[in-house]
Amino acid sequence: MLHQANHLFIAAMDVEADKEALFNDVYDNEHIPFIREVPGVLSVARFQRQELIVIVGGEKRTIHIENEPTYAALYELESPDVLTSKAWADAVERGRWAGQVRPFTKNRRHTLMKLIQPTR
Repeated sequence: MLHQANHLFIAAMDVEADKEALFNDVYDNEHIPFIREVPGVLSVARFQRQELIVIVGGEKRTIHIENEPTYAALYELESPDVLTSKAWADAVERGRWAGQVRPFTKNRRHTLMKLIQPTR
């Protein structure tokens, strides 16, 4: 994950507590596998927010950001055009995601990032 592509799509969200087990099952076992089949998707990884403790200016701090989504998926893409392709449109509607999971997600954030400095 990371450093394979010039574009990164981030989908972050929360899910209603009583649907969390279904959310994780469908995301891992259906949604991500369908998305990985889309031409131009190079990799996908999921993350869950953790408490952030960091040293800033020599001081150890706990950083709290209100309303930050609990879950995030990072998609490495060959191009932003992947997100408007028929294959992407079909993949995001397949399986139980569209009808049984998406309606129970909230606090959704979608971000597209472009790599500005390749790593060495």
